[in-house]
Amino acid sequence: MFRTIFYQNAAVVLSALIRCGAHCLDDFYSTVKGKALQGGYITVLHTHGRNGQYHPHLHVLATSGGYDAQGARWEHLPYLPYDLLRRKWQWHLLSTLRKTLATDAIKQLVDVCFRKYPNGLVTNVQQGQVPSQYQSVARYVAKYVVSPPISVRRIDHYDGERVTYHYRSHRTGRMEHETVPVDTFMGRMVQHTLPKGFKRIRYYGVQATKTFAKVQVAIQAALAKVQGVVQGAVKILVRLTYRQRYEQSTGRDPFICPHCQGEMAVWRIWHPTYGVIYDEGEVIKRGTYTSSAPRAGP
Repeated sequence: MFRTIFYQNAAVVLSALIRCGAHCLDDFYSTVKGKALQGGYITVLHTHGRNGQYHPHLHVLATSGGYDAQGARWEHLPYLPYDLLRRKWQWHLLSTLRKTLATDAIKQLVDVCFRKYPNGLVTNVQQGQVPSQYQSVARYVAKYVVSPPISVRRIDHYDGERVTYHYRSHRTGRMEHETVPVDTFMGRMVQHTLPKGFKRIRYYGVQATKTFAKVQVAIQAALAKVQGVVQGAVKILVRLTYRQRYEQSTGRDPFICPHCQGEMAVWRIWHPTYGVIYDEGEVIKRGTYTSSAPRAGP
């Protein structure tokens, strides 16, 4: 109902959408606990769905509870009523749109949405391991920031006029193939270009730098009570390479051959669904490498 409006007013609506997510969760936590709480949120804006079409939505890494400023303590929430969350999200999102774009057309559309969806809007909640998987958090966020709407490996065919690509459908759970004119395909890609200087990752509540420094001790104490002894709860996230992450978790360098102890290089990559997706021998046969200069590792 609102995708065209979001696209035509991206400069103002997308920023309001990101702020709205944090305000909604603070209100939700406070309602559940019966007191004013401020959670911590790392919010990432994602504008495309799996098939590349315009589908703005938020990925929010949220604390399971909030900071009670009046009592100077952290309040953990072991139970979250999802029905309430869906209604809260609907109210905050539609109220934000009505305030941000104060036109009669928007007000009428908001009223229609409230009547059409009395049980609220979609919210998908997943419980994560915190803080033992802090590195996976960094990888999760990076995936939505650096990845394009459709990766090159999902493009199956291009004949100069039409593009065929595949994606796994949320609706059917199956691999779907779609063929569209090249102009349509290019349009689906460039529509996700955000306004210059737009920040897709934002921090709210106790995750904001200034606030976090004030409540750090309370958060650590609460986590220790909830999940036992916590190590590395407050740690700077460093983006490591695959080689570094593997060696850190297993104690073994994945690029060192266990037999000769020499450093290995990628020769062929095989996928159980798509078969061979990279073959070094074929690359050499095509003459891609024109010099004997050392190449970068995989």
